Amino acid sequence: MTTPSPGKVLILMGSDSDLGVMKGAIEVLKELGVPCDARVLSVHRAPDLALETASSARASGYRVIICGAGMAAHLAGAVAAKTTLPVIGVPIASGALHGMDALCSTVQMPPGVPVATMAIDGARNAGILALQILGVSDERIAGELERLKRKLAEQVLEKDRKLRSELG
Repeated sequence: MTTPSPGKVLILMGSDSDLGVMKGAIEVLKELGVPCDARVLSVHRAPDLALETASSARASGYRVIICGAGMAAHLAGAVAAKTTLPVIGVPIASGALHGMDALCSTVQMPPGVPVATMAIDGARNAGILALQILGVSDERIAGELERLKRKLAEQVLEKDRKLRSELG
């Protein structure tokens, strides 16, 4: 008997300028062998396509959606309104408010339309959270996450050893 596929992660960006930040999510998903697709879909400039993509995401095999957007950042909230999949929002630093507007509009959702909100430019954590969601029902992903957590701990211990050695 084969293990069922955990599904894919859909990564949506409001603009192609968001890709530099959103690569953090793409990279960690690829590192752990989870397929993802990335698209630029502005909920302001192409609302019908963005909302249809959100509505059909589950039927298309996606299990988690990550949305990254700057400025007013309505993408994650609009997507969350059109799907029952978990939506993770990544506010992106841009504009006069350096991402604070994006953070506030992503985190302040009305009851019934949740968006898990990361730190400003926190795309790598968005990818890790998506993996944790998928890992609930996929032992391979859960195991890869355990290895990732051990690697992070080892990196900190190595930095501690180096610091203590330098300070004597």
